[in-house]
Amino acid sequence: MLRVGLTGGLASGKSFVGREFQSLGCLLIQADELGHRVLDPEGEAYGAVIAEFGRGILNADGTINRRTLAGLVFNNPERLEKLNSLVHPPVRARTRKLIEEFAAAHPDGIAVSEAAILVETGSSRNYDRLIVAVCSEEQQIERAMARDHLTREEVLDRLRRQMPLSEKVKYADFVIDTSGTKENTIEQTRKVFEALRSVNA
Repeated sequence: MLRVGLTGGLASGKSFVGREFQSLGCLLIQADELGHRVLDPEGEAYGAVIAEFGRGILNADGTINRRTLAGLVFNNPERLEKLNSLVHPPVRARTRKLIEEFAAAHPDGIAVSEAAILVETGSSRNYDRLIVAVCSEEQQIERAMARDHLTREEVLDRLRRQMPLSEKVKYADFVIDTSGTKENTIEQTRKVFEALRSVNA
């Protein structure tokens, strides 16, 4: 089985690319989604995160308000590191389990793990191939403003905290440019899929 990392930057189109790989029969693992699940009331990190950050991060129904939690760590690297230390291990454990189950059922399959900071954390080295989804910075800004209801300044602030896409592509085995039409992105994704299948044959 081939393990593939899929990354990019804020609103660079990686989730769209990931869903296309999924439609082609790949296992798609989204780190963000798993991060949400481990923070659910029955999730592995729920109790530890409340113990660390206090009950002020809870909604009325007892779920964690992720926006409130994000606000506590956004400008505080030490608090962010602490949050990551609570969330990342159970996310990695869930990822391993999903990949093991998929590999047992599909030994010749392709598992695609989509995550924003694969390169920054060094975990990109754990994959057989790395794909980076890219577009122009202006497109990232416009997409993030529309999708996340952020101001231009808020988006720029987030982009400044990320490794530039021009740096990430240096680590890529494949680059998918999402700056054109959706059809064009799908076409590129399918070509990469065929290349991955030939590697995996």
